[in-house]
Amino acid sequence: MNAMREVRVDKVVVNIGVGEAGERLVKAQKVLEMVTGQKSVQTVSKTINRDLGIRKGMPLGCKVTLRGEAAESFLTRALPIREMRVHSYSFDKEGNMSFGITDYTDFDGMKYDPEIGIFGMDVSVVLRRGGNRITKRALLRRTVPRSHRVERDEAIQFMKDRFKVEVVE
Repeated sequence: MNAMREVRVDKVVVNIGVGEAGERLVKAQKVLEMVTGQKSVQTVSKTINRDLGIRKGMPLGCKVTLRGEAAESFLTRALPIREMRVHSYSFDKEGNMSFGITDYTDFDGMKYDPEIGIFGMDVSVVLRRGGNRITKRALLRRTVPRSHRVERDEAIQFMKDRFKVEVVE
């Protein structure tokens, strides 16, 4: 098979939404750094919601983006927490996959810390084919052709083959 046609993991984004700035957000960042081994970045609100007391630019959560070997090793640690099962509705039509983890203590080597509390996280997996420079280059930037995009069925098959995931309907 052509190496440029092979599906691969482009990135894994691990996100914790706290809903407020302050001490809870700092604890969530600490959890992400313990689980992923990378420094986290705060996510800020883009809109105003008066009912929830949210202002534009207010920190609401944190995230870590993993690429390459770090992304695949994180997936091999995170998927057994879900018992290697993912629902079919977790895949979108572009071939991306998302799932949640209810508690960070489910990871190997993580112990419950009463000072931190319980934090769950969302994991988003972006799958791509090789050679997507066309969307990033400065000159003649274009969209990825339809024939080169990862479809939902291909993403499901990739996850079954690569990570031995069972897709539940």
